[in-house]
Amino acid sequence: MIRPDTGPADPVGLDARLVVRRTGFTLDVTLAAEPGEVLAVLGPNGSGKSTVLGALAGLIRPDEGWVRVGDRQITDAATDMHVLPHLRGVGLLAQQALLFPHLTALANVAFGPRAHGVPKREAEERARELLAAVDVAELADRRPARMSGGQQQRVALARALAPAPGLLLLDEPLAALDVDVTPAMRALLRRVIRDGKQTALLVTHSALDALVLADRVVVLTAGRVVEEGPVRDVLARPRNAFTARIAGLDLVPGVACPGGLLAPDGTVVAGRADIDLHEGEPAVAVFPPSAVSVFLDRPGGSPRNAVEVVLAALEPRGDIVRLRAAAPPGGPSWVDGLAADVTPAAVADLAVEPGARVWFVVKATEVAVHPTSR
Repeated sequence: MIRPDTGPADPVGLDARLVVRRTGFTLDVTLAAEPGEVLAVLGPNGSGKSTVLGALAGLIRPDEGWVRVGDRQITDAATDMHVLPHLRGVGLLAQQALLFPHLTALANVAFGPRAHGVPKREAEERARELLAAVDVAELADRRPARMSGGQQQRVALARALAPAPGLLLLDEPLAALDVDVTPAMRALLRRVIRDGKQTALLVTHSALDALVLADRVVVLTAGRVVEEGPVRDVLARPRNAFTARIAGLDLVPGVACPGGLLAPDGTVVAGRADIDLHEGEPAVAVFPPSAVSVFLDRPGGSPRNAVEVVLAALEPRGDIVRLRAAAPPGGPSWVDGLAADVTPAAVADLAVEPGARVWFVVKATEVAVHPTSR
């Protein structure tokens, strides 16, 4: 009899090597998740996140590599082995709920077990238990057209879990939800996945989703893994511009030098290294936008980092305004995308608008220098 919990009977791990070649793009990654672990995959558009999902789900055949879920091989390019998507034991929760419009919530959730040969009564019993687990038991007899977006996504989560998949794929599951619904759905996902000890792979653009839901993270750029590790460590010590941006941090690439970092144009960014760095070792300087002060003229005084920028945008963010920088003509390219968070009063005092030249200034004590080679 099928188990009435919210995950597989025994958590299983993921082991995958995926090489997918397309015109102008090659994905070449190795991924692993321990049983019951949630692995987040982050990366800019075009980095290969969707290709990873497609290959794990069985919608894309890799040119090289394999996929193992637990002790079960479901893809092996070397022997042309490719288990069909519906036989893989892999569940998918996408941005859109994509429920069957003609079926009730109960029938939508029972569909997976029924397709695997579970008797109707048992499948519906599991469906009712899962609907209760995602807090929509009262919607059992309701069709999707009579549900809100958040309710549909809860039913879709129950449907994805109903066949007790060994691996659950989460494709930006909160991206399409209204902002007032998202926190509750995020908390629900965490509870259901954790309680069920569900092994999952989460594709997201949100640092908050990764922090709340995932144990570890891999960051993709141009089809390669460029960072990986525990979520908090990666987001606290980003080693590329994309990771820094989603973590809400400013980042300057370069190499370690005495007293900080040597930027590509020869500028020394003064900062502190949290571990021993060798001179010339690839590194990044990282600091929060809240640590950046903005001036119309270069200030004097105590030692600090100062660089002239062109304001690219002013972005209101609640009680602060984020000033986004671009490189001035002939200026260092590494300033592109740097941000400073200031008060609306400060913006009024500066009397600036996009296109204005200002100075971004940050104290050396606010700058952390991290290696990128380890």
